[in-house]
Amino acid sequence: MNFIKQNKTAWYYLFIVLAITIIIFLINPNAISPVATFFINILGKIIPIFILVFVLMFFTNLFIQPTKLVKWLGHESGIKGWIIAIFGGIISSGPIYMWYPLLAELKNKGMKTSLMSAFLYNRAIKIPLLPLMIFYFNLKYVLVLMIVMIFMSIANGKIVELFLNSNERRKLKNENSNSIRRRN
Repeated sequence: MNFIKQNKTAWYYLFIVLAITIIIFLINPNAISPVATFFINILGKIIPIFILVFVLMFFTNLFIQPTKLVKWLGHESGIKGWIIAIFGGIISSGPIYMWYPLLAELKNKGMKTSLMSAFLYNRAIKIPLLPLMIFYFNLKYVLVLMIVMIFMSIANGKIVELFLNSNERRKLKNENSNSIRRRN
């Protein structure tokens, strides 16, 4: 129920879209047919990926203890965390939005925001498309581009973490000053 209370705007949007769809269906049923076909096709493509992500989340919860996860991807993970995030991003497949629930769960268990950023950045490197890219551009170009993207993912992760940490410090400072004012 807390989820519903926190996302009222999303629920309003859903109900408005459903209401508009029903009204259009009542006025002109043939206008909804292409939309319904498109929706069913998209749903058919998304459901297997949802299942994959939920299976990964299930096995993550089942086999990976939070202490190990924090060791591998937490604030003290070091170079091992970067390697896992970079190669995890490269080998991941499917639509990027399907990875958001898993990354959110990993973040709740202690994954660094910089590693999440590196993971998402490296999703741009698609192993199945590399041969085609080499065909059009050449191997040297592709290798240089991949190396630059990997290093930029690290820089991007550090920048994201820098901004988020400064915002968290600012919030903590405001919370501390508010609690001091309440005591006085």
